[in-house]
Amino acid sequence: MGTSISFKRPDGKEAKGYLAKAGCANAPGVVMIQEWWGLSDQIKGLADRLAQEGFDVLAPDLYNGVVVPYHDTDAANKEMNSLDFMDATTQTVRGAVQYLSKDGAKVGLTGFCLGGAVTVIGATKIPELSAAVAFYGIPPEQAAKPADVQVPLQGHFANRDDWCTPEVVDNFEKGLKAAGKSAEFFRYDADHAFVNEQRAEVHDLEAAKLAWGRAAAFFKKHLG
Repeated sequence: MGTSISFKRPDGKEAKGYLAKAGCANAPGVVMIQEWWGLSDQIKGLADRLAQEGFDVLAPDLYNGVVVPYHDTDAANKEMNSLDFMDATTQTVRGAVQYLSKDGAKVGLTGFCLGGAVTVIGATKIPELSAAVAFYGIPPEQAAKPADVQVPLQGHFANRDDWCTPEVVDNFEKGLKAAGKSAEFFRYDADHAFVNEQRAEVHDLEAAKLAWGRAAAFFKKHLG
């Protein structure tokens, strides 16, 4: 089980998050970004699980304590639309990356849904990163261009996703290839948010296991 902590953003402001430690010295780090529901128990559980794989994991709270119930999509959409994605990425998320890298550890970034989009932005904006893994989220091109991605990027996407659509995924992947970026995208015959085991209507056990294994292996390869 992890603990709630505070950490500093680059601008000096304080942010909060959930830290799950690997339990060994000099572990590489991963910053994990929430879905549009907020820093839920489900995300904390994934942080704990990734810590068991040998990473120190910090999940920053981008909604400042607000967690939206799963059924209330209107409230989740309101919270997401009120989030300053650039400030969240270049300040709160970067501050989390800097917190984990302060002893020289390599740090990766991952996220789901909203967090997937933040992960892609982070891959273009956060210089301390060494790798990134996005789950079913890609930001608008004005927020992050494929040619601006600075680290190895892995993506996991659902073929039945009407938010992060297959067309959006295909176009971004083509841009990465055209720019000669180190990237690998995987697609699953599943629904958006298929990794979230607390949402039975979309959870896909086999797809989630496959994606999780690929993500963990990717981080072990690039973070050590």
